[in-house]
Amino acid sequence: MRSPLLKRIFDIAVAALGLLLLSPVLLVVVALVRLFHGSPVLFGQTRPGFKGMPFRIYKFRTMTNARAADGSLLPDAERLTPLGRLLRATSLDELPELLNVLKGEMSLVGPRPLLVQYLERYSPEQMRRHDVLPGITGWAQINGRNALTWDEKFRLDVWYVDNWSFWLDIKIIFLTLWKVVKREGISQPGHATAEEFMGNQSDS
Repeated sequence: MRSPLLKRIFDIAVAALGLLLLSPVLLVVVALVRLFHGSPVLFGQTRPGFKGMPFRIYKFRTMTNARAADGSLLPDAERLTPLGRLLRATSLDELPELLNVLKGEMSLVGPRPLLVQYLERYSPEQMRRHDVLPGITGWAQINGRNALTWDEKFRLDVWYVDNWSFWLDIKIIFLTLWKVVKREGISQPGHATAEEFMGNQSDS
């Protein structure tokens, strides 16, 4: 069943219900982040969305703003706190993105929104990942997440663009919950999160 309207209705219903039911958890996370990371509690960043159009994504902060003597931010691995690692391992840092879903900037399921500077580095085939709304989770996330290479992620993203359906989204959501429990693919080996995408390795 491939219905954009049904997908949107499902997104709104689940996001609204999720924010309501998870409100006690959200309040606890807000308090912990404020205590250990300071203000602001949320991390906001411009990301490319549908057709590459920019929007502001929000997550709970998982890093401090610690800087080197020259004023530059320290590497991610040095700024990522134990609380931040826990939030990422449990995907609790992603919960504010439910607001992006309600606003229509994201879907529950779709290719993850990456950095704006990556847009000029994609091949035309890889750029097709922006032919649908970005998602909180996606086909790549349940098939390896950050343990995948960039080429593997993009192939999975484009496969989703060509094959998405309501029932595939349901499958991805349930498998995502299982992956969160197992805490698989949280980061790439040797990196705090994922290495930067520097350019196309292939056009596949």
